Amino acid sequence: MDTNIAYGLMLATLGIFGYIGYQASTAREIETDEYLSARGSQDWVRIGLSLFASGMGVWVLLTPSEVAYYGGFWDVMGYAASASTPFILLAYVGPMIRERLPEGITLADYAKNRLGRKMQIYVGIISILYMFTFLFAEFTAIGKAMEYLAGMDPLVPMIFVGVVTAAYTAYGGLPASLATDRIQAWTIVLLVVTLLFVLFGFDLGQIVDDAMAYNTDDDWSLLGSMEYMGSFESGLALVVAITAAEMFSQGNWQRAYASKDDEALQRGAILAAVMVFPLVFVMGVFGTVAAGQGGVADPTIAFFHLIDKGSTIIAAAFVILVISLVCSSTDTLQNAIVASISRDVSDGNYDLTISRIITVLMLPLAIYLATGPTIFGFEFNAWSVFGIFLFADILAAATVAPVLLTLWGGVSSRGALLGCISGIASVGIYGLIEPPVDSDFYMYLLHPTGGAIPAADGGLTNLWPFVSAILGSTVVTVIASKALPDDSA
Repeated sequence: MDTNIAYGLMLATLGIFGYIGYQASTAREIETDEYLSARGSQDWVRIGLSLFASGMGVWVLLTPSEVAYYGGFWDVMGYAASASTPFILLAYVGPMIRERLPEGITLADYAKNRLGRKMQIYVGIISILYMFTFLFAEFTAIGKAMEYLAGMDPLVPMIFVGVVTAAYTAYGGLPASLATDRIQAWTIVLLVVTLLFVLFGFDLGQIVDDAMAYNTDDDWSLLGSMEYMGSFESGLALVVAITAAEMFSQGNWQRAYASKDDEALQRGAILAAVMVFPLVFVMGVFGTVAAGQGGVADPTIAFFHLIDKGSTIIAAAFVILVISLVCSSTDTLQNAIVASISRDVSDGNYDLTISRIITVLMLPLAIYLATGPTIFGFEFNAWSVFGIFLFADILAAATVAPVLLTLWGGVSSRGALLGCISGIASVGIYGLIEPPVDSDFYMYLLHPTGGAIPAADGGLTNLWPFVSAILGSTVVTVIASKALPDDSA
């Protein structure tokens, strides 16, 4: 595709989203609470579309197909399920947390209310680490996608997307993000369905044959991999890891409080889950199609190898799609990170002006990290970013049970804190029992794929470090809470 045409489409798409965000911001005066929560303003359809759009990103065109390329059927299922289960869990526990803390904004707000200031800071830090990694990973993905589609310098789309989303998010906060989410959600659904039908709908038999063909890299097919339990465990690990981590994505909790009522939250979250599952599943299947057609140089863009870049119309549609995807996730992440910093780290001491400044200042760092620099000997490449994600996932898996168990009572602040520490320690204990490949026992904390980077088994995620984190944190939280109740202090 001609690069100048791609630039024009990118700027036009960003201009539309910027205008929508600006209009939503000028519709009414926005105070700090409205800026961070848009409290009680959204019906179930808007919540569903917003959760869907904010949960999507350019990753949906890259990661599911890469995971499927190496992992086969069960990793496809696991990734699709892991994209949906956080919304199902939100539908269940969201109303309970809203009832116990009606004026909250983030999950760490609830942690403070129930478990104290130390847990608020801890949960807030985990959330920021996870979301900021997600943010610069999205910038990396948009750079890679636009370079492949239009030969664009990867830094250019990163900067333009960052400037536009930061502008309307810094000005309008969550209301601006919610307004753009609706348009982005419908754009994503329409373009994905149309493009998949045009590209592959007329040759379904060939798609099935390619998916069932043997992967030249891993010697299995989509259906053949169903018999490999390593793939099944890896798929289940994705469900556990991503569900736990997404509980600390504060954009979801902001939208829980933006819901008009509990019914709007529940129905909206289920709508998002129903929309996300088939999209991620189909994207994963096409990764196995690319694998069946022959090995590709870069599996992270396996799906794009199936696209005819010679068609200007198709390439143009994909440009609009990837810009919509990256904007839908980055504006959510920016506002959610601001919410965590202003509410959780600063304990509500930052006003609206400081929140806006933080929104703007985080972007240069995120874009810089997305360019793949080496800082103090640490290289930010695909494997290292994946490792940061997995580290945040492990911390989340060790923390999610102590926080959510408070919904059923009997959990003390000291018990929960000891539970979180024990969850992390349990991963190290598992490493002593089942040592990682060519690594020290503690490496499961950093790389739960076998402890090595590149990972063993073609990148399959190890289920048991995450199970260890959850079981260890749960057991110790229950026991320590009984031994150290809050009223005994």
